[in-house]
Amino acid sequence: MLTLHTKIAHAEAIAAQLVLPYELREKCRLRATLDSGEEVAVFTVRGTVLRDGDLLTGEDQRVIRVVAAPEPTYKVTCPDAHALLRCAFHLGNRHTQAQVGDGFLRIRADAVLKEMLAGLGATVVEEQAAFEPESGAYGGGHGHHHDHGQGPLAPIPLRQKIHRPSDPK
Repeated sequence: MLTLHTKIAHAEAIAAQLVLPYELREKCRLRATLDSGEEVAVFTVRGTVLRDGDLLTGEDQRVIRVVAAPEPTYKVTCPDAHALLRCAFHLGNRHTQAQVGDGFLRIRADAVLKEMLAGLGATVVEEQAAFEPESGAYGGGHGHHHDHGQGPLAPIPLRQKIHRPSDPK
């Protein structure tokens, strides 16, 4: 089984794609299937989020592109910026992950949130879309670390290892 553990910035050729919904792109240990049908294991440091377009590789140096799978979402729009900001505030108050776009928010489909947003004057449209929520104030952005996208995402474990913030880097 191919093991993917290193993120790279660019590649000459892409061997296959790994199409995953956001929920699986958040996992630090994952067994998945490439679009070619090959099974892979993905090992990342806890807290790493794989983003659409990320490039991963392993020991055999093949490069795999991560693709954000379309999934059930709501696109939230409002008649003005103030109303959209109110919606964002109320979603954040409920610790709801949200993607911020140009004049819209996108959240995972949730009937209770849909009703709340409609009550705030938003137009909420169901759509199948790639979900790329904000990483949060303490999330480190979109994976921009000092390694500039190079190097192992996590130690390649022989056995499951728990990673703690106090572990040496």
